[in-house]
Amino acid sequence: MEAAGLAIGGARGVPKQRGAKGEAVKTLNVFLDSSALAKRYVQEPGSDHLDEILSSASSLGVSVICLAEVVSALCRLRRERRVSPRQYLNAKRALLEDFEDSSIVYVTDEVVARAIDLLEEWPLRSSDSLHVASAAEWAADLFVSADARQCAAARGYGLHVVQLPSGV
Repeated sequence: MEAAGLAIGGARGVPKQRGAKGEAVKTLNVFLDSSALAKRYVQEPGSDHLDEILSSASSLGVSVICLAEVVSALCRLRRERRVSPRQYLNAKRALLEDFEDSSIVYVTDEVVARAIDLLEEWPLRSSDSLHVASAAEWAADLFVSADARQCAAARGYGLHVVQLPSGV
């Protein structure tokens, strides 16, 4: 069974910005949570908007937990036969390639301390607090997610946020 919604291939990673000689290029450090990153591999509402955001990004940041969370979502789609085994493998390969081109934020003592602050202030799941805390620790210029509660907490925590439509 082939799933029409799986978008594999095309430009992966974050495009490198280049300015004309002597021209200043503004950097844009974009941090994606798992719900946003998954839209790179499964075509759904918000995927095109994410591609636009990433086309202007100078660097991409993700939490180390993103890898397991996106693979989990892809496995669910495979179990539900919404993607074929081949599509799953292609999506996983693209995810791993994107991780190679990304800044990975690890769960450090500082990230955990920020996550606890977030949990005490907003109604978040622990993994969602880790994404917001990781973005703040990385000093992201833009935090992108499809989770409304997480976006509200990120805004309240002082991050600039783009909320994508929810999907996978």
